[in-house]
Amino acid sequence: MSRSGADLALLLLGGFRSLADAATAELARRGYEDVRPVHDFAMRAITAGADNASELGRRLSVSKQAAAKTITVLQERGYVTQGTDPLDRRRKRLSVTPRGHELLRQGEAIFDELREQWKARIGSDELAALEAHLRTLVGARPVRLDAPGWVPKEGLP
Repeated sequence: MSRSGADLALLLLGGFRSLADAATAELARRGYEDVRPVHDFAMRAITAGADNASELGRRLSVSKQAAAKTITVLQERGYVTQGTDPLDRRRKRLSVTPRGHELLRQGEAIFDELREQWKARIGSDELAALEAHLRTLVGARPVRLDAPGWVPKEGLP
């Protein structure tokens, strides 16, 4: 059967969506029913230095207003806090809370479990080959974790 480049792109996107949706559902089962993939991207960006709405918006490829809404949601849910910059008391800085870091750790563990499920379905050698081919085609770090822009299934927050 002949496949187009668009079919390949949709298969790759489908693989990502399948993993992201399964991880979100598992996080909900583990008590994190209030998170979405964009929250993970935002917390990773904050951990990597996006300590205000403007910078978070740049890193997520969203408006400052959309980033501010996400920050508000993350603060309300206890995943992010905003404190005073020790070098400039007028400036507020974002940081991920211990609860937020635990959520990130749980998400990483779930993705490891999902990878094992894929390995069980297609075999260890096939999964290793798939990963090797993808690294060859897109590089070892094809996507910055703090730059999803197009990823959210639903709108922010």
